[in-house]
Amino acid sequence: MRLYLDASVLVPLFVTEARSSVMAAIVNGLTVPPLVSNFAAGEYSSAIARRFRMAQLSANDASDVLEAFDAWSVAMAQPLEIEAHDIGLAAALVRRFDLKLRLPDAIHLAACQRRGLTLATLDDMLADAARALGVAHIVPA
Repeated sequence: MRLYLDASVLVPLFVTEARSSVMAAIVNGLTVPPLVSNFAAGEYSSAIARRFRMAQLSANDASDVLEAFDAWSVAMAQPLEIEAHDIGLAAALVRRFDLKLRLPDAIHLAACQRRGLTLATLDDMLADAARALGVAHIVPA
């Protein structure tokens, strides 16, 4: 199984949350490196910046978790580039109103669908769309 991590999974790997230990166990138990897209990395950075703006993280803590993510990405993950074809497929998925997808989630789903990857997400709506499309996925409990 090639596991692709979206931003909802990446944040609890570096910021303590209810599902942090579950996510760490899953990622640490992989026999091949997880895939992290440049897009997911950007969403991760945005989530950390938002927590700083909301005073949930200090500037030092936010910088620390951003640096930890960067180091982990280089050492422990495999990069996945989001390509123009992924964006085109994502736009088509957004037009499927039954899937109820926003473009950022559709981009993750399109990247997994096109490459036959397993999507790891904590987003129930994204998991529902993956299920509807027959895309392999996990939603850690």
